[in-house]
Parts: sequence; structure tokens; C-alpha cells
Amino acid sequence: MVFKRLLGSLGVGGPSVDTELDPGAATPGGTVTGRVRLRGGTADFTIEHITLELVARVESEQGDEESEGVVVFHQHVVAGGFRLAEDEHRSVPFSFALPWETPITELYGQGLGVSLGVRTELGVAGARDKGDLDPLAVRPLPAQEAVLEALGQLGFGFTSADLELGRIGGTGQQLPFYQEIELVPAPRYAHLAEEIEVTFLAGPATLDVVLEADKRGGLFSEGHDTLTRFTVDHDDAGRLDWNTEVDAWIGHLLQHRTTHAPHEPTGGALFARSTHGTHEGHAHHSAPGTGTTIAAGAAGLAVGVAGGLVAAEVVDEVGDFFEGDEDEAEAEEE
Repeated sequence: MVFKRLLGSLGVGGPSVDTELDPGAATPGGTVTGRVRLRGGTADFTIEHITLELVARVESEQGDEESEGVVVFHQHVVAGGFRLAEDEHRSVPFSFALPWETPITELYGQGLGVSLGVRTELGVAGARDKGDLDPLAVRPLPAQEAVLEALGQLGFGFTSADLELGRIGGTGQQLPFYQEIELVPAPRYAHLAEEIEVTFLAGPATLDVVLEADKRGGLFSEGHDTLTRFTVDHDDAGRLDWNTEVDAWIGHLLQHRTTHAPHEPTGGALFARSTHGTHEGHAHHSAPGTGTTIAAGAAGLAVGVAGGLVAAEVVDEVGDFFEGDEDEAEAEEE
């Protein structure tokens, strides 16, 4: 066993820690399982607590200023109050539920460029020390996947996904940030909007789908942003014609007054569906919500390629989060 992190605040001879997540992607509201492996140091230590933190790299916009930081959005105490003997090896299993609004990091196994991780904190001898940071993979809920699949079939192309600090007014948002999935409009909507952004706010029974459009200006008008919200029930995802449903949402968003006759899909999936990527469905009843306002920030940087190809720099950026940002994460909390 190679332990990833010697606990620095305890110095040479202190215990070390390694957290292992069980294989496979989790889902929002689903369960994360694994184990924390401890190795005792050169003396006995009292382990006051083992705490797992869910962390995310989040963008923030204040006026014209943009910045990035690490946000802790969930904590789970695994164990505590026990003695770890000199050079003792101990494995402590854990299981906890993800928040329902946890962002998705992949679609059909292909990364979206969103950085989430599980960080381990060990409390020993009155000191706290951060252990290793492990990447967390989160796949969509069935209803989320159905919406994204329909958008791809309707001809929309993925460009990027990011996390924005702030809240969406008029919703029951729980986390201090929200995810934006940015899309190039389908060709038949390209004259109406430059970009479409999708935000999912999931709960135990329903899913809010917030759509924002960067509308193009006309001959006598300037471009502007518009928003709308639809509510999705998890229980019905396999029963509806999602292409027709989502197309109606887009029409409502863009106030497209032309009635569309039924049509064949004009595009493909946002990402290629693998044979292992299907999930049993939950579906929905859609209900147009009132217009909402974004409390902080709008679009982030486009770091992907339209049509579902994710650029190499996305992978590099996510890798940097786990390889070199532990110190930055600690500084964010001080």
C-alpha cells in the first residue's frame, strides 16, 4: 500500500492516510462508498475525526473581474475517537449520499471538464490536516440524461461546462454555486441565439431545468439574455417523446412563435452513447416556470469543441486540480 499523503502538520513520524473510492461514477443524490486507509506513525496517536469533504473548482465574476477558487460543498464524518497504534494499518469504510445538486462531470463516460473531488481531513492531537484529494466522477440522473440526449438529437452541440458561484433566483437552489452546460444552438435556431445554457437543480422528487439563451440582436434591437425554467419529475423519464418536449422548451425560451410540425431529429447525441452508458429511466411532466434571474455571473470560457468533442486542455485543467491545488484549497478556507 502506497499512502499518498504524510500528514505534514504532525511532522515526520505522524500517521498517513489514503482514501479509496469504489469504482464507477455516482449520480446526484446517489451514494458514494469507499474506505479510508490509515497507517500509524512512530508513536500512538488518537484519531479525533476522519472527515471527507466534497470540493469543487468554481468560477466567480464580480463586474469585469473573473476568478477561480475551491468551494467545500459537503462534509461527512467517517469516524473518530479511536487510538491508532504505532505502525498500525487500519481500513475504515464509509458510505454517504451526494447532495442532489451535485454537478455532473461526465456524459456517457466522457468528461465535461468539471473538477470535483473528495478530500480527506484527519483530526489528530488537536490539529487538522488535509489528506489526499481524489477525483469524483458523477454521471447524470436519467432525467438529466434524457434532456441532454434530446438536445443532441435536436442538433445542439456541446461547447463547455463550468461551475458558477452564485444563486439562481426563484428556485430552491441549495448549493452556493450552479452548473452551466453551454451549447451551440441547433442550425434552425442559430439566427435566434448565439448560445444556450442548461442548468440542472435536482431534488428528491423533481428536477428543475433552467434554460438561458444569449439571444441575437435584430436590425433595430440589441441582443439580450432570456431565461425560463421547467420542472421535471424523476418518475416519468421513459414515457415521453423527449425531442418534442425539449424542442417546445427551446421554442418557449426563444419566444419562437412559429408552430413547428413534427420533424425528424436534425443532429446526433452530444456525446456518442456507449453500450454501457444507458440507465433505467425516470421521466417528467414539464411545466414552464416563471422567468428567473442569475444572481452571479453568466457564461464561462468555452473550452470544448462544438459537437461533443472535448478539447485536450479540459483534461489538463481537471488534472491540475488534483495534482497541484491542495495548498490553494487550504488557503481558500483560511
